[in-house]
Amino acid sequence: MTRTLTAELRQLTAEVIRMGGLAEAQVVDAVDAVVRRDVPLAQALIIRDLRLDTLQSEVERRALALIGRHRPGEADLRRAISTLKLAMNLERCGDLARNIAKRSLVLSAGEPLLPLTGAIERMGRLVSARLREVLDAYAAGDVEPALDVWRRDGEVDEHYESLFRELLALMTAHPGAVAAGAHLLFVAKNLERIGDHATNIAEILHFQMTGEELVGERPKVSLPDLDAEVVSS
Repeated sequence: MTRTLTAELRQLTAEVIRMGGLAEAQVVDAVDAVVRRDVPLAQALIIRDLRLDTLQSEVERRALALIGRHRPGEADLRRAISTLKLAMNLERCGDLARNIAKRSLVLSAGEPLLPLTGAIERMGRLVSARLREVLDAYAAGDVEPALDVWRRDGEVDEHYESLFRELLALMTAHPGAVAAGAHLLFVAKNLERIGDHATNIAEILHFQMTGEELVGERPKVSLPDLDAEVVSS
């Protein structure tokens, strides 16, 4: 039974790593679709997201079946439950990337906001790098790189806040840019949320590998209320 449990846990881990690779590619492609105004890439990404949904459901089914069948001990139970939580976070990253792709289709039909599109690209690279780092930590079974991502969570927030202010200033000064600016605001917010999911993953990995919750508050920046400020502007 122990050998079977170990093999099944390895298979689950491999599936989550596979999901991670797909989710990271979704984020990178979503940002590229915005920056390059690439309609075919955005359309393909929207369809591809269904694969992440299917994999998340499969990981959930297999993890629950494993727990019921083997009744694993504490360490193996943490590992099985972690696959459930990781798959859920990765599926959500895919959903957020899909939303970015949908907004890119609208943005591609209008005039580009080049300086701010560049800021979106920089933020997208930062967020995708954070996601890649925690996924590499998971694949390597090394908690320290994941903790490093957790400690630097505030950097993504700082990028988001700066971009938020720039976009609001542009929309106030140039009413014709309001529609495109609003879409870019939500693109930036989706990227910030993907960064939060990367930090969630870091916390999950810490608990899986150590059996302990991370102590203390995340290093956060106080973020503006997107909906309220868009309405007031």
